[in-house]
Amino acid sequence: MRAGIALGSNLGDCHALLSRALKNLREIHEDETGPFLESSFFETEPEDCPPDSPLFLNSVAELETSRHPLELIKLLQDLETAAGRPVHHGHHLPRFLDLDLLYCDEMTLDSPGLQLPHPRINERLFVLKPLAEIRPGLQLPTWNYPCSEYLRLILNK
Repeated sequence: MRAGIALGSNLGDCHALLSRALKNLREIHEDETGPFLESSFFETEPEDCPPDSPLFLNSVAELETSRHPLELIKLLQDLETAAGRPVHHGHHLPRFLDLDLLYCDEMTLDSPGLQLPHPRINERLFVLKPLAEIRPGLQLPTWNYPCSEYLRLILNK
């Protein structure tokens, strides 16, 4: 199954934190059916964050995995904790590392703690820009357009 993961950081050495997270994600990638994809790093304005929050550094990766999404999200949370994110963290506060599971193939899931595809991907520049770099034609369930078109719509607002 192809899984998309958003990476973000706005505390500490953001470049090093994202680079380390990408290294960890490469280690869980199962390359039998496709390559590990990773976008460039993009500096973005914080959205829905407290005033004076630092800029974010964002990226997106796509990997192949046989793990169930609930197992994969637990692994992502463990990586966040290892990077210094408190287990109980306020919503939209600055963070050393934020990893969000965006999608797992065409799967839809609505369970406590995980919704797939991740809500509002197609409304958030900090996810769409790096995602469109690696998968411009991606069209997730419930989307009317491919990723690159949602990015164009946001940029033309």
